[in-house]
This record gives sequence, C-alpha cells and structure tokens, in this order.
Amino acid sequence: MKESSRKQGAASPCAACKLLRRRCAQDCVFAPYFPADEPQKFASVHKVFGASNVNKMLQELPEHQRGDAVSSMVYEANARVRDPVYGCVGAISSLQQQIDTLQAQLALAQAEVVHMRMRQYSSIPGTATNSPENALPSSSHTHSQSTKSLFNMDMVVDHPNMEESLWSC
Repeated sequence: MKESSRKQGAASPCAACKLLRRRCAQDCVFAPYFPADEPQKFASVHKVFGASNVNKMLQELPEHQRGDAVSSMVYEANARVRDPVYGCVGAISSLQQQIDTLQAQLALAQAEVVHMRMRQYSSIPGTATNSPENALPSSSHTHSQSTKSLFNMDMVVDHPNMEESLWSC
C-alpha cells in the first residue's frame, strides 16, 4: 500500500510505530495496513485489541488475508469505541430490528393494496356480493360460471346465460 515510499529511504514511520514511539523497521508488519496519514485507524485498534495481539494475529495470517483482517479489526474497534458493551453486535442487532420493522411495514402496505383492490373490485357494477355470479352454483350448474381477477379487474363469462343475468340486475 504505502510500502513503496518506505523503501526509498527516510519515510515517516507507520501510524503504529509512531503511536508506540518506536523505530519503524523495513519489515514492519503494521506498515502496509496502518499508514502514517491514518493515525486514528491504529489508535482505535490498539485501544481495543492491543498492539501485541494485533501483531500476533497479523503474523499468524497469510499475507493475502491480512488486509481483510485489519479491516475487520478496525470495524470492530470503532464499534467497540462507540458501544463498549455490544460493539458491532449492537450495530448488527440494530440493523436487524430495522429490517424487521420495515418488513412489517411492507406487509401492512401490501395488505392495504390488496384491501383497496378488493374494495375497488366490489364497487364495479355487477360484481357486488349479492350479484348472481357470486352466488353459490346450483346443483345443475356445477361448472364454473365465471372467472374473475382482482388485479386485472376483468371478467370472463363461461356460461352462455350468465351474460344475460348480469345485465338484468
């Protein structure tokens, strides 16, 4: 990351070495992940985890995983600074509560849409609840008399006499 400027000679020490007041070696494990221009990043990680523990964790990981590990530690450390008891679990819990609330609001809105469509459908002439097409079929007419769609508001008449009975209401 910022390692190229360090190899050219007298570059400033990384944020970790600066905070710990030590000389920043050429092979400093902190330097690629805690550049000098981001001192707060290491300060919060050091406050929560400690420099020695961070050093051990980074050295135990393969180099290709260290960047992600540092990002995770920084996130957790910042969450712990904001909420010392719950840390990032508190943030996750808060987000989950928001999701639950929004899902409940969405379900209510969807139910309201269906209710309004039902009300709009029932206000169309010939579709009231006491109209002949909504009555139970007689024993001689066991075949479906009509098919209705609440969403398209259209009606398909299957029975030949049904059309006459609809207009006689």
